[in-house]
Amino acid sequence: MSYTLINPATEESMETIEHLDARQTDEAIEKAVKAQEKWAALAPGDRAMLLRRFASAVDADNENLAQLEVRNSGHPIDQARYEANNVRDVLNYYAGAPERLVGKQIPVAGGIAVTFHEPIGVVGMITPWNYPMPIAGWGMAPALAAGNAVVLKPAEWTPLTSMRLAELGLEAGLPENLFQVLNGKGTVVGERLVTNEKVGKIVFTGSTSVGKHIMRGAADQIKRVTLELGGKSANIIFEDADVVKAATTAPYAVFENAGQDCCARSRILVQRSVYDKFMEALEPVVKAVKVGDPSLSGTEVGPLVSKAHRENVSSFLDGADVAFQGSAPTGKGFWFAPTVVLAKSPSDRCMAEEIFGPVVTVYPFETEAEAIELANGTEYGLSGSIWTRDLGRGIRVSRAVQSGNLAVNSHSSLRYTTPFGGMKQSGMGRELGPDAPLHFTEEKVVFFNSNS
Repeated sequence: MSYTLINPATEESMETIEHLDARQTDEAIEKAVKAQEKWAALAPGDRAMLLRRFASAVDADNENLAQLEVRNSGHPIDQARYEANNVRDVLNYYAGAPERLVGKQIPVAGGIAVTFHEPIGVVGMITPWNYPMPIAGWGMAPALAAGNAVVLKPAEWTPLTSMRLAELGLEAGLPENLFQVLNGKGTVVGERLVTNEKVGKIVFTGSTSVGKHIMRGAADQIKRVTLELGGKSANIIFEDADVVKAATTAPYAVFENAGQDCCARSRILVQRSVYDKFMEALEPVVKAVKVGDPSLSGTEVGPLVSKAHRENVSSFLDGADVAFQGSAPTGKGFWFAPTVVLAKSPSDRCMAEEIFGPVVTVYPFETEAEAIELANGTEYGLSGSIWTRDLGRGIRVSRAVQSGNLAVNSHSSLRYTTPFGGMKQSGMGRELGPDAPLHFTEEKVVFFNSNS
């Protein structure tokens, strides 16, 4: 079985990727088990050194990785270079972890109790097509740092950078089979990662519906899971905010990566008293967004990832009240113009459902309480922004909005140095931040009897 990749900017056929079956997946997991035992036995300093070498190998291959992402995913080249650098930085950050996974000494009667952080063993990762390169790094780096092996199934549409990262790991000196990329269908390879008892944890980024399926499957073995799922994040603009700055930055909080981002602030909630001013400032910025050839530096938005996805995004505009649109190329490629929609009610489809494309919905509110109610009026709770000059309001609203990651007077709420994850049906568990390696360990307590 195989799959032929399509360049989303040109619709040209590219590499044909061979897919594994369930038996081959099991064989890869067996190899990972053996590799993990040797990896965990290495001195912490040696594991740290190899992770730093891996980071250096990624750094040296930055341009190649970026060009692969441009061809495979349609990411603009400037964005793709940043994403490759992010993998390097995440590897360097977690290279410090092997020598710092310290336990505790707990006072007890009759002896001493100490804790150890033992690696889980083999970690299965299932990554999405929207950010295949950085998301691979977010799970792989802390899992390896904690002493685990990683078997990663990339999305069928976008495997190329994950495959190259595995090659770079080997070139850097990682033990063979420690970090493997297993291409295949989710219903085959992904399913086997969930059901194979030798995989101790699943890290999944993708849709909420698939996340629920994985969670049900993992329950049979009480298998650990980290799930980063859908989002319908709110961008709340209060009347006391810098309204012009909020408007001029709003497009880049939703149109980056052609809106294919679970953190996209795809619902803009604007206090009615400044609604007209906001919309007036928003329109020229939307129309100025540079959509085009992703291989050219300066391009801000590339194509959607596939024809099928473009058709799904287009369906959201059926009957919608479109306020204005930007521009996009015509002809070959899965292009979609940045679009601003006006909602009639919070139940409008564009307000309620995750679009995962360059479409943002604007809706007015009257009071702070209404803004909070609207922001929380969704099954998701992943990200969001709050614009206000009132410090007290910023604190109140950020505590009241049910979301795992928020920014006040900014759209920057995701950093590899801080925890990332969602509330409600946006997922469970946390990635990134200083504690991420601990999420790939089991805490063990050992009591030493001092009276024997």
